Amino acid sequence: MKEIYSFSVELEKKTTKKVKKTVLNKETKKEETVEVEEEVTEEEPIRVILKEPNRRQIEEADMEYSIEMSQCVKRGILTKAMLAKKYSDSGGLLAEEDAKSLNSKYGELAQFQTDFTKLSTKTGKKTKGDEEKSKGLINKIAESRREIIDIETSYASLFNHTADVKAQNRVIMWYVLNLTYIVRGEEDPELFFEGETFEQKESYYYDLDEKNDPLYSLIQSKIATFMSYWYFASSGLSKEDFDQLNTDIEEGNV
Repeated sequence: MKEIYSFSVELEKKTTKKVKKTVLNKETKKEETVEVEEEVTEEEPIRVILKEPNRRQIEEADMEYSIEMSQCVKRGILTKAMLAKKYSDSGGLLAEEDAKSLNSKYGELAQFQTDFTKLSTKTGKKTKGDEEKSKGLINKIAESRREIIDIETSYASLFNHTADVKAQNRVIMWYVLNLTYIVRGEEDPELFFEGETFEQKESYYYDLDEKNDPLYSLIQSKIATFMSYWYFASSGLSKEDFDQLNTDIEEGNV
């Protein structure tokens, strides 16, 4: 299994074990060793794996992004492009140069995503050329996102409630639910979030949250942070980059 990243946690687990104890026999007045059952708390090591998505999963996630964007717009939620255009036309919180640059970048990103969606939903057998074009579009989408993020960082609060952010959160959730695996001991990796469909996995996710599931509570914040880090960086991340992020999380710097 190709991994984005993996890390280990120690889960406290209560079990009943037979232990030997030395007790005083009241009749003989002598010490004896007896076996009794006692509840003990042990640390169960669990490895958490964020699997690297395959081509089909990337396409499914991008489709989820597009669907969420469309639904948000129908509900009247502005996209980042709409918001940037609004401020570029009327002036406001965005510098004119930044607003124009964002408009241009949003247009490029939308075109790349449209082209990718058309290619991924193409019926019939895909040619080698289609595969190469698809790979190139994924790289262009990643590059456009990075350039947009660089500009948006200065105006983060302005874009927090746009359709794009909601769609990004949705697709990151999709990746978390479909790519998180756990390994207990020598067992094979198994998907952490149960369910056949995205909706079923999402329902299971919220059930774990409401029940304060110990393992979920232990790893939820980390897997969401690591997946977001991977999603927005898209490429060029090393294990050392994730290790540093893991250290920052442990030290409370994130």
